[in-house]
Amino acid sequence: MHVHVLGICGTFMGSLARLAKALGHRVTGSDANVYPPMSHQLEDAGIQLIEGYRADNLIPRPDLVVVGNALSRGNPEVEALLNARIPYVSGPQWLAQYVLGGRPVVAVAGTHGKTTTASLLAWILESAGLEPGFLIGGVPRNFGVSSRLGGAGAPFVIEADEYDTAFFDKRSKFVHYHPDVAVLNNLEFDHADIFEDLAAIERQFHHFVRTVPGDGRLIVAAGEPALERVLARGCWTPVERIGTLPESVWRLALDADDSRAFALEHAGERYPVSWAMSGSHNAANAAAAVAAASHVGVAPADACRALADFLAPKRRQELRGSVAGIQVIDDFAHHPTAIALTLEGLARDHHGGRLLAVIEPRSNTMRQGTMKSRLAASVALAEAVWWYQPPGLDWSLSEVVAGHAGSHVATDLDALIGEVVAAARPGDRIVVMSNGGFGGIHAKLLAALEVQHAE
Repeated sequence: MHVHVLGICGTFMGSLARLAKALGHRVTGSDANVYPPMSHQLEDAGIQLIEGYRADNLIPRPDLVVVGNALSRGNPEVEALLNARIPYVSGPQWLAQYVLGGRPVVAVAGTHGKTTTASLLAWILESAGLEPGFLIGGVPRNFGVSSRLGGAGAPFVIEADEYDTAFFDKRSKFVHYHPDVAVLNNLEFDHADIFEDLAAIERQFHHFVRTVPGDGRLIVAAGEPALERVLARGCWTPVERIGTLPESVWRLALDADDSRAFALEHAGERYPVSWAMSGSHNAANAAAAVAAASHVGVAPADACRALADFLAPKRRQELRGSVAGIQVIDDFAHHPTAIALTLEGLARDHHGGRLLAVIEPRSNTMRQGTMKSRLAASVALAEAVWWYQPPGLDWSLSEVVAGHAGSHVATDLDALIGEVVAAARPGDRIVVMSNGGFGGIHAKLLAALEVQHAE
Protein backbone atom coordinates (compact mmCIF):
# COMPACT_ATOMS: atom_id res chain seq x y z
CA MET A 1 0.00 0.00 0.00
CA HIS A 2 1.21 3.51 -0.83
CA VAL A 3 0.53 5.75 2.19
CA HIS A 4 1.02 9.51 1.80
CA VAL A 5 1.26 11.63 4.98
CA LEU A 6 0.29 15.31 5.03
CA GLY A 7 2.20 17.27 7.66
CA ILE A 8 4.87 14.59 7.90
CA CYS A 9 7.51 16.61 9.75
CA GLY A 10 5.31 17.20 12.78
CA THR A 11 6.37 14.95 15.65
CA PHE A 12 3.15 12.94 15.73
CA MET A 13 2.76 12.55 11.98
CA GLY A 14 6.45 11.82 11.39
CA SER A 15 6.38 9.17 14.10
CA LEU A 16 3.26 7.68 12.52
CA ALA A 17 4.99 7.61 9.12
CA ARG A 18 7.82 5.57 10.63
CA LEU A 19 5.28 3.05 11.92
CA ALA A 20 3.66 2.81 8.49
CA LYS A 21 7.06 2.13 6.94
CA ALA A 22 7.79 -0.55 9.56
CA LEU A 23 4.50 -2.23 8.62
CA GLY A 24 5.83 -2.60 5.08
CA HIS A 25 3.97 0.21 3.34
CA ARG A 26 5.51 2.52 0.78
CA VAL A 27 5.46 5.87 2.57
CA THR A 28 5.79 9.39 1.18
CA GLY A 29 4.93 12.67 2.81
CA SER A 30 4.79 16.41 2.39
CA ASP A 31 5.13 19.37 4.71
CA ALA A 32 5.41 23.13 4.43
CA ASN A 33 8.84 22.91 6.06
CA VAL A 34 10.98 19.79 5.94
CA TYR A 35 13.30 20.19 8.91
CA PRO A 36 15.39 18.18 11.38
CA PRO A 37 15.39 16.29 13.65
CA MET A 38 12.26 14.60 12.28
CA SER A 39 13.46 14.88 8.68
CA HIS A 40 16.57 12.91 9.63
CA GLN A 41 14.50 10.18 11.29
CA LEU A 42 12.33 9.90 8.20
CA GLU A 43 15.22 9.87 5.74
CA ASP A 44 16.97 7.20 7.80
CA ALA A 45 13.80 5.10 7.51
CA GLY A 46 13.80 5.45 3.72
CA ILE A 47 10.75 7.71 3.55
CA GLN A 48 10.47 10.18 0.65
CA LEU A 49 9.93 13.78 1.80
CA ILE A 50 8.41 16.52 -0.35
CA GLU A 51 8.67 20.16 0.70
CA GLY A 52 5.55 22.23 0.12
CA TYR A 53 1.89 21.33 -0.41
CA ARG A 54 0.92 20.90 -4.07
CA ALA A 55 -1.69 18.94 -6.02
CA ASP A 56 0.99 17.05 -7.95
CA ASN A 57 2.36 15.61 -4.69
CA LEU A 58 -0.54 13.16 -5.07
CA ILE A 59 0.80 11.83 -8.39
CA PRO A 60 1.12 8.89 -8.63
CA ARG A 61 -2.15 8.45 -6.76
CA PRO A 62 -1.60 7.01 -3.25
CA ASP A 63 -3.83 4.28 -1.88
CA LEU A 64 -4.44 6.24 1.33
CA VAL A 65 -3.66 9.72 2.62
CA VAL A 66 -3.17 10.36 6.32
CA VAL A 67 -4.02 13.97 7.15
CA GLY A 68 -2.36 15.83 10.02
CA ASN A 69 -4.31 18.25 12.19
CA ALA A 70 -2.29 21.25 11.02
CA LEU A 71 -3.91 20.97 7.56
CA SER A 72 -7.17 22.75 6.75
CA ARG A 73 -9.55 23.45 3.88
CA GLY A 74 -7.99 25.75 1.32
CA ASN A 75 -4.64 23.96 1.45
CA PRO A 76 -3.90 23.04 -2.21
CA GLU A 77 -3.02 19.44 -1.39
CA VAL A 78 -6.12 18.99 0.76
CA GLU A 79 -8.30 20.40 -2.01
CA ALA A 80 -6.68 18.08 -4.57
CA LEU A 81 -7.15 15.13 -2.23
CA LEU A 82 -10.87 15.82 -1.88
CA ASN A 83 -11.43 16.51 -5.56
CA ALA A 84 -9.67 13.29 -6.58
CA ARG A 85 -11.77 11.26 -4.09
CA ILE A 86 -8.64 9.61 -2.68
CA PRO A 87 -9.38 7.67 0.56
CA TYR A 88 -8.14 9.60 3.61
CA VAL A 89 -8.06 9.26 7.39
CA SER A 90 -6.74 11.24 10.34
CA GLY A 91 -3.51 10.27 12.04
CA PRO A 92 -5.17 8.99 15.25
CA GLN A 93 -7.73 6.99 13.22
CA TRP A 94 -4.94 5.38 11.16
CA LEU A 95 -3.02 4.53 14.33
CA ALA A 96 -6.06 2.92 15.92
CA GLN A 97 -6.90 0.92 12.80
CA TYR A 98 -3.46 -0.29 11.75
CA VAL A 99 -1.33 -0.39 14.92
CA LEU A 100 -3.25 -0.48 18.20
CA GLY A 101 -5.77 -3.24 17.51
CA GLY A 102 -5.17 -6.55 19.27
CA ARG A 103 -2.51 -5.34 21.69
CA PRO A 104 -2.58 -3.81 25.20
CA VAL A 105 -2.63 -0.02 24.92
CA VAL A 106 -1.37 2.31 27.64
CA ALA A 107 -2.16 5.99 27.03
CA VAL A 108 -0.65 8.94 28.90
CA ALA A 109 -2.75 12.12 29.03
CA GLY A 110 -2.46 15.42 30.87
CA THR A 111 -1.48 19.03 30.35
CA HIS A 112 2.09 18.48 31.53
CA GLY A 113 4.51 15.57 31.65
CA LYS A 114 3.05 13.40 28.87
CA THR A 115 6.31 12.96 26.98
CA THR A 116 8.39 12.20 30.06
CA THR A 117 5.82 9.81 31.54
CA ALA A 118 5.33 7.96 28.24
CA SER A 119 9.11 7.69 27.82
CA LEU A 120 9.45 6.36 31.37
CA LEU A 121 6.74 3.81 30.76
CA ALA A 122 8.26 2.60 27.50
CA TRP A 123 11.65 2.21 29.18
CA ILE A 124 10.21 0.29 32.13
CA LEU A 125 8.47 -2.13 29.76
CA GLU A 126 11.63 -2.46 27.66
CA SER A 127 13.71 -3.20 30.75
CA ALA A 128 11.25 -5.94 31.66
CA GLY A 129 11.79 -7.57 28.26
CA LEU A 130 8.31 -6.78 26.88
CA GLU A 131 9.55 -5.09 23.64
CA PRO A 132 6.88 -2.36 23.74
CA GLY A 133 5.81 -0.31 20.78
CA PHE A 134 5.41 3.41 21.31
CA LEU A 135 4.59 6.76 19.77
CA ILE A 136 5.86 9.65 21.87
CA GLY A 137 5.77 13.40 21.24
CA GLY A 138 9.51 13.74 21.70
CA VAL A 139 12.61 11.60 21.41
CA PRO A 140 13.18 9.28 24.39
CA ARG A 141 16.97 9.05 24.63
CA ASN A 142 16.88 5.43 25.81
CA PHE A 143 15.58 4.56 22.32
CA GLY A 144 16.79 7.39 20.07
CA VAL A 145 13.57 7.48 18.02
CA SER A 146 10.08 8.81 18.68
CA SER A 147 8.20 5.68 17.58
CA ARG A 148 8.53 1.96 16.93
CA LEU A 149 6.18 -0.97 16.40
CA GLY A 150 7.66 -3.20 19.09
CA GLY A 151 7.12 -6.94 19.36
CA ALA A 152 4.06 -8.73 18.01
CA GLY A 153 1.24 -8.35 20.52
CA ALA A 154 3.46 -6.34 22.89
CA PRO A 155 2.03 -3.39 24.86
CA PHE A 156 1.89 -0.09 23.00
CA VAL A 157 2.56 3.21 24.81
CA ILE A 158 0.93 6.27 23.27
CA GLU A 159 1.27 9.90 24.31
CA ALA A 160 -2.40 10.86 24.35
CA ASP A 161 -2.83 14.43 23.21
CA GLU A 162 -6.06 16.38 23.75
CA TYR A 163 -5.48 18.55 20.67
CA ASP A 164 -8.02 18.19 17.88
CA THR A 165 -7.77 15.32 15.38
CA ALA A 166 -8.12 16.79 11.88
CA PHE A 167 -10.01 19.43 9.87
CA PHE A 168 -12.82 16.88 9.44
CA ASP A 169 -12.79 15.53 13.03
CA LYS A 170 -12.68 18.09 15.82
CA ARG A 171 -12.64 15.55 18.65
CA SER A 172 -9.48 15.27 20.74
CA LYS A 173 -6.92 12.81 19.38
CA PHE A 174 -7.03 10.58 22.44
CA VAL A 175 -10.63 9.43 21.97
CA HIS A 176 -9.40 7.21 19.12
CA TYR A 177 -6.98 5.12 21.19
CA HIS A 178 -9.31 3.07 23.46
CA PRO A 179 -6.60 2.26 26.02
CA ASP A 180 -6.63 -0.58 28.51
CA VAL A 181 -4.72 1.61 30.98
CA ALA A 182 -4.92 5.41 30.95
CA VAL A 183 -2.80 7.84 32.93
CA LEU A 184 -4.30 11.24 33.79
CA ASN A 185 -1.33 13.24 35.06
CA ASN A 186 -2.93 16.66 35.53
CA LEU A 187 -5.32 19.04 33.81
CA GLU A 188 -5.10 22.80 33.31
CA PHE A 189 -6.25 25.25 30.69
CA ASP A 190 -4.12 25.19 27.54
CA HIS A 191 -4.54 25.21 23.74
CA ALA A 192 -6.41 28.50 23.79
CA ASP A 193 -6.58 28.34 20.00
CA ILE A 194 -8.78 25.23 20.24
CA PHE A 195 -10.60 25.36 23.59
CA GLU A 196 -12.71 28.20 24.91
CA ASP A 197 -12.09 27.41 28.56
CA LEU A 198 -11.05 24.68 31.00
CA ALA A 199 -14.56 23.23 31.05
CA ALA A 200 -14.28 22.49 27.33
CA ILE A 201 -11.08 20.51 27.91
CA GLU A 202 -12.64 18.66 30.86
CA ARG A 203 -15.46 17.59 28.54
CA GLN A 204 -12.93 16.03 26.16
CA PHE A 205 -11.14 14.30 29.02
CA HIS A 206 -14.43 12.79 30.09
CA HIS A 207 -14.98 11.51 26.57
CA PHE A 208 -11.55 9.88 26.93
CA VAL A 209 -12.49 8.34 30.30
CA ARG A 210 -15.61 6.87 28.68
CA THR A 211 -13.44 4.85 26.28
CA VAL A 212 -11.51 2.94 28.98
CA PRO A 213 -13.07 -0.50 29.62
CA GLY A 214 -14.49 -1.55 32.97
CA ASP A 215 -11.76 -4.13 33.47
CA GLY A 216 -9.05 -1.59 32.58
CA ARG A 217 -7.47 0.95 34.90
CA LEU A 218 -7.29 4.71 35.35
CA ILE A 219 -4.11 6.03 36.98
CA VAL A 220 -5.04 9.50 38.23
CA ALA A 221 -3.03 12.19 40.01
CA ALA A 222 -4.49 12.85 43.46
CA GLY A 223 -5.55 16.34 44.47
CA GLU A 224 -6.20 17.66 40.95
CA PRO A 225 -9.56 19.49 41.06
CA ALA A 226 -10.11 19.43 37.29
CA LEU A 227 -9.50 15.67 37.13
CA GLU A 228 -11.90 15.11 40.02
CA ARG A 229 -14.54 17.04 38.10
CA VAL A 230 -13.89 14.85 35.06
CA LEU A 231 -14.38 11.67 37.11
CA ALA A 232 -17.48 13.09 38.80
CA ARG A 233 -19.20 13.22 35.40
CA GLY A 234 -19.14 9.43 35.39
CA CYS A 235 -16.50 6.74 35.69
CA TRP A 236 -16.88 3.02 34.96
CA THR A 237 -13.24 1.95 35.40
CA PRO A 238 -11.29 1.28 38.64
CA VAL A 239 -9.23 4.33 39.65
CA GLU A 240 -5.84 4.27 41.36
CA ARG A 241 -4.62 7.65 42.60
CA ILE A 242 -0.96 8.61 42.78
CA GLY A 243 0.78 11.39 44.67
CA THR A 244 1.72 12.59 48.14
CA LEU A 245 -1.82 12.76 49.58
CA PRO A 246 -3.04 10.10 52.06
CA GLU A 247 -5.70 8.77 49.67
CA SER A 248 -3.05 7.86 47.11
CA VAL A 249 -2.88 4.15 46.36
CA TRP A 250 0.60 4.83 45.02
CA ARG A 251 2.12 7.13 47.66
CA LEU A 252 5.05 9.31 46.72
CA ALA A 253 7.57 10.17 49.46
CA LEU A 254 10.01 12.87 48.36
CA ASP A 255 13.51 13.06 49.83
CA ALA A 256 13.98 16.46 51.47
CA ASP A 257 17.77 16.32 51.14
CA ASP A 258 18.25 14.74 47.73
CA SER A 259 16.28 16.01 44.72
CA ARG A 260 17.26 12.89 42.77
CA ALA A 261 15.78 10.42 45.23
CA PHE A 262 12.28 9.44 46.32
CA ALA A 263 10.35 6.41 47.49
CA LEU A 264 7.15 4.89 46.19
CA GLU A 265 4.83 3.14 48.64
CA HIS A 266 2.19 0.69 47.46
CA ALA A 267 0.27 -2.19 49.06
CA GLY A 268 2.43 -2.10 52.20
CA GLU A 269 5.72 -2.13 50.27
CA ARG A 270 8.24 0.69 49.96
CA TYR A 271 10.39 1.04 46.85
CA PRO A 272 13.34 3.48 47.06
CA VAL A 273 14.48 5.19 43.86
CA SER A 274 17.71 7.01 43.03
CA TRP A 275 17.90 8.33 39.49
CA ALA A 276 19.22 11.09 37.23
CA MET A 277 16.07 13.26 37.14
CA SER A 278 15.26 15.99 39.66
CA GLY A 279 12.11 17.69 40.89
CA SER A 280 8.81 16.62 42.40
CA HIS A 281 7.04 16.67 39.00
CA ASN A 282 9.47 14.13 37.56
CA ALA A 283 9.04 11.91 40.61
CA ALA A 284 5.26 12.09 40.07
CA ASN A 285 5.73 11.19 36.40
CA ALA A 286 7.79 8.17 37.46
CA ALA A 287 5.17 7.06 39.98
CA ALA A 288 2.49 7.18 37.27
CA ALA A 289 4.66 5.13 34.93
CA VAL A 290 5.36 2.49 37.59
CA ALA A 291 1.65 2.26 38.44
CA ALA A 292 0.65 1.91 34.79
CA ALA A 293 3.37 -0.69 34.14
CA SER A 294 2.06 -2.82 36.99
CA HIS A 295 -1.14 -3.39 34.99
CA VAL A 296 0.71 -4.78 31.99
CA GLY A 297 2.81 -7.23 33.94
CA VAL A 298 5.81 -5.39 35.44
CA ALA A 299 6.33 -5.76 39.20
CA PRO A 300 6.80 -2.40 40.98
CA ALA A 301 10.22 -3.44 42.33
CA ASP A 302 11.45 -4.18 38.81
CA ALA A 303 9.95 -0.96 37.46
CA CYS A 304 11.62 1.15 40.15
CA ARG A 305 14.99 -0.48 39.49
CA ALA A 306 14.65 0.40 35.79
CA LEU A 307 14.37 4.10 36.67
CA ALA A 308 18.07 4.21 37.59
CA ASP A 309 18.96 3.78 33.90
CA PHE A 310 16.36 6.18 32.50
CA LEU A 311 17.60 9.03 30.32
CA ALA A 312 15.41 12.12 30.13
CA PRO A 313 13.81 12.72 26.71
CA LYS A 314 15.43 15.31 24.54
CA ARG A 315 14.47 18.86 25.50
CA ARG A 316 13.48 17.88 29.05
CA GLN A 317 16.11 19.40 31.34
CA GLU A 318 18.61 18.40 28.64
CA LEU A 319 22.15 19.63 29.20
CA ARG A 320 23.28 21.00 25.83
CA GLY A 321 26.80 21.92 26.91
CA SER A 322 29.00 23.64 29.46
CA VAL A 323 31.60 26.40 29.12
CA ALA A 324 33.75 27.67 31.99
CA GLY A 325 31.44 25.97 34.48
CA ILE A 326 28.34 27.60 32.97
CA GLN A 327 25.71 25.09 31.85
CA VAL A 328 23.21 25.61 29.03
CA ILE A 329 20.06 23.53 29.59
CA ASP A 330 17.21 23.02 27.11
CA ASP A 331 13.62 22.48 28.27
CA PHE A 332 10.31 22.29 26.40
CA ALA A 333 8.36 24.18 29.09
CA HIS A 334 5.88 26.58 27.49
CA HIS A 335 3.13 26.99 30.10
CA PRO A 336 3.43 28.86 33.44
CA THR A 337 3.02 25.66 35.46
CA ALA A 338 5.63 23.82 33.39
CA ILE A 339 8.04 26.75 33.67
CA ALA A 340 7.63 26.83 37.45
CA LEU A 341 8.06 23.05 37.77
CA THR A 342 11.19 23.04 35.60
CA LEU A 343 12.76 25.76 37.74
CA GLU A 344 11.66 23.98 40.93
CA GLY A 345 13.35 20.78 39.82
CA LEU A 346 16.58 22.55 38.95
CA ALA A 347 16.52 24.64 42.15
CA ARG A 348 16.09 21.51 44.29
CA ASP A 349 19.20 20.07 42.73
CA HIS A 350 21.33 22.16 45.13
CA HIS A 351 23.74 23.05 42.37
CA GLY A 352 25.14 26.09 44.14
CA GLY A 353 25.12 28.54 41.22
CA ARG A 354 22.39 30.85 40.01
CA LEU A 355 19.48 29.95 37.77
CA LEU A 356 19.21 32.19 34.71
CA ALA A 357 16.12 31.65 32.56
CA VAL A 358 15.62 32.50 28.89
CA ILE A 359 12.00 32.13 27.75
CA GLU A 360 10.24 32.38 24.41
CA PRO A 361 6.43 32.73 24.78
CA ARG A 362 5.85 30.85 21.53
CA SER A 363 2.89 28.47 22.01
CA ASN A 364 -0.53 29.47 20.69
CA THR A 365 -1.81 29.89 24.24
CA MET A 366 1.16 32.09 25.20
CA ARG A 367 0.93 34.17 22.03
CA GLN A 368 -2.70 34.97 22.79
CA GLY A 369 -1.71 36.31 26.20
CA THR A 370 -4.05 33.93 28.01
CA MET A 371 -1.46 33.11 30.68
CA LYS A 372 0.38 36.43 30.97
CA SER A 373 -0.86 37.19 34.49
CA ARG A 374 0.77 33.98 35.75
CA LEU A 375 4.16 34.36 34.12
CA ALA A 376 5.90 36.57 36.68
CA ALA A 377 5.12 34.15 39.52
CA SER A 378 6.23 31.19 37.41
CA VAL A 379 9.85 32.42 37.34
CA ALA A 380 10.18 33.27 41.04
CA LEU A 381 13.02 30.76 41.50
CA ALA A 382 15.17 32.28 38.74
CA GLU A 383 17.76 34.87 39.66
CA ALA A 384 17.31 36.59 36.31
CA VAL A 385 15.02 36.08 33.33
CA TRP A 386 15.27 37.17 29.71
CA TRP A 387 11.94 37.16 27.89
CA TYR A 388 12.15 37.11 24.12
CA GLN A 389 9.33 39.03 22.47
CA PRO A 390 9.00 37.40 19.03
CA PRO A 391 7.52 39.22 16.02
CA GLY A 392 3.74 39.11 16.01
CA LEU A 393 3.25 38.86 19.77
CA ASP A 394 0.22 41.10 20.22
CA TRP A 395 0.60 41.84 23.92
CA SER A 396 3.33 43.51 25.93
CA LEU A 397 5.68 41.70 28.30
CA SER A 398 5.99 44.84 30.44
CA GLU A 399 3.52 43.51 33.02
CA VAL A 400 5.57 40.32 33.36
CA VAL A 401 8.81 42.28 33.78
CA ALA A 402 7.24 44.50 36.44
CA GLY A 403 6.31 41.41 38.47
CA HIS A 404 9.83 39.97 38.69
CA ALA A 405 12.78 42.12 39.69
CA GLY A 406 15.29 40.20 37.58
CA SER A 407 13.31 40.20 34.34
CA HIS A 408 14.38 41.73 31.04
CA VAL A 409 12.75 41.88 27.59
CA ALA A 410 14.60 41.53 24.28
CA THR A 411 13.26 41.81 20.76
CA ASP A 412 16.56 40.95 19.08
CA LEU A 413 17.93 37.42 19.58
CA ASP A 414 21.59 38.34 19.17
CA ALA A 415 21.25 41.17 21.68
CA LEU A 416 19.55 38.80 24.12
CA ILE A 417 22.40 36.30 23.80
CA GLY A 418 24.93 39.05 24.41
CA GLU A 419 23.16 40.16 27.59
CA VAL A 420 22.88 36.63 28.97
CA VAL A 421 26.51 35.80 28.25
CA ALA A 422 27.69 39.05 29.84
CA ALA A 423 25.68 38.31 32.99
CA ALA A 424 26.61 34.62 33.37
CA ARG A 425 29.41 33.52 35.63
CA PRO A 426 30.97 30.14 36.50
CA GLY A 427 28.54 27.89 38.36
CA ASP A 428 25.44 29.40 36.76
CA ARG A 429 22.87 27.38 34.84
CA ILE A 430 21.16 28.99 31.86
CA VAL A 431 17.86 27.19 31.21
CA VAL A 432 16.24 27.96 27.87
CA MET A 433 12.49 27.29 27.71
CA SER A 434 10.50 27.17 24.47
CA ASN A 435 8.39 24.70 22.51
CA GLY A 436 10.22 25.64 19.30
CA GLY A 437 13.74 25.81 17.92
CA PHE A 438 14.21 29.37 19.27
CA GLY A 439 16.55 30.34 16.43
CA GLY A 440 19.23 27.82 17.42
CA ILE A 441 19.84 29.76 20.62
CA HIS A 442 21.48 26.89 22.51
CA ALA A 443 24.41 26.52 20.11
CA LYS A 444 24.69 30.32 19.83
CA LEU A 445 24.86 30.71 23.61
CA LEU A 446 27.57 28.07 23.90
CA ALA A 447 29.58 29.65 21.08
CA ALA A 448 29.28 33.11 22.65
CA LEU A 449 30.34 31.72 26.03
CA GLU A 450 33.41 30.17 24.39
CA VAL A 451 34.41 33.57 23.04
CA GLN A 452 33.64 35.33 26.32
CA HIS A 453 35.72 32.93 28.39
CA ALA A 454 38.52 32.20 25.92
CA GLU A 455 41.87 32.42 27.59
